[in-house]
Amino acid sequence: EVQLVESGGGLVQPGGSLRLSCAASGFTFSTATMRWVRQAPGKGLERVSAINAGGSITTYEDSVKGRFTISRDNTKNTLYLQMNSLKSEDTAVYYCATAGGSRGQGTQVTVSS
Repeated sequence: EVQLVESGGGLVQPGGSLRLSCAASGFTFSTATMRWVRQAPGKGLERVSAINAGGSITTYEDSVKGRFTISRDNTKNTLYLQMNSLKSEDTAVYYCATAGGSRGQGTQVTVSS
């Protein structure tokens, strides 16, 4: 059974930083493309970033390019999202997800002064 457990969210002021983590189990993490997606209040799911199995290829949604960095540690079965220069519009529940669509329970990120 795929299990994804996100952590690291919280309340941060505009311009601040957070690092999200996602602990994965129940599948072969080291061969899986992984994603971060988010859902803002009243909106649908939005892809934020993706990373290939080896970590050599990453993609970002335009609004987070240059501010967010996705990474992974296949020895720890963990996915990360470093978020810098946070803006109020980044407020959302952030989920890690597999390419097959499995998601964790999410972690809330609130950017507010």
